[in-house]
Amino acid sequence: MEYLQILGTTMLSLVVLFILTKLMGNKQISQLTMFDYITGITIGSIAAELATELEEPDRPLLAMIIYGLIAVLISFCSSKSNFLRGILGGKPIILLQNGVLDKKKLKQAKLDINEFLTMARLAGFFDLSQVQTAVFEQNGNVSFLPKAQYRPANPNDMKLPVQGEDLLWNVIVDGNVMERELQLGEKDTHWLQEELKRQNFNNPKEVFLATLDKNGTLTCFSKPGEKP
Repeated sequence: MEYLQILGTTMLSLVVLFILTKLMGNKQISQLTMFDYITGITIGSIAAELATELEEPDRPLLAMIIYGLIAVLISFCSSKSNFLRGILGGKPIILLQNGVLDKKKLKQAKLDINEFLTMARLAGFFDLSQVQTAVFEQNGNVSFLPKAQYRPANPNDMKLPVQGEDLLWNVIVDGNVMERELQLGEKDTHWLQEELKRQNFNNPKEVFLATLDKNGTLTCFSKPGEKP
């Protein structure tokens, strides 16, 4: 009975954790604020406690729900108030402007010069004289704006006409035909079968991935060990 109770509380903690995660929203680790990070760790710790709490599981369950609801409430209030957003999420800090590196701003961002230089190198800047502005973002990353003469050229600089890009539809994934993507690409299964035959595939099971672009071009990748 004890093992069954542990199984039940574990499943309950997973369900509640899943619901709270959906309510709080999906963010990558790099997008989390410090408050989001701490709240996530706390909720995870309470969920682990709930999974093994056999005598009074309602207490950690209630604590999880309260933490989750407070996080949702704070997120909602932050989206409505610039003041709260600045307090909870922080504000961008300009570390370098017009070739001048501000030591006080580095200290405010809790960065030393070696960490700043490492971030610059990771962004592709080995010479700070090529940087116009460097901004410390709320998520802990540093954004670098290169000087005009050092930024990459683009078609607009060379007055070249370019065509707009569009999404590719994955119409076959691991041998399975994606009906919805076919419809979005304004094609049907009959057209797909004919196109596969034209590319020497007998059926979709031989295809690992097939993509369809806006021009109606089907690009197929065969499974390992199948046709090249």
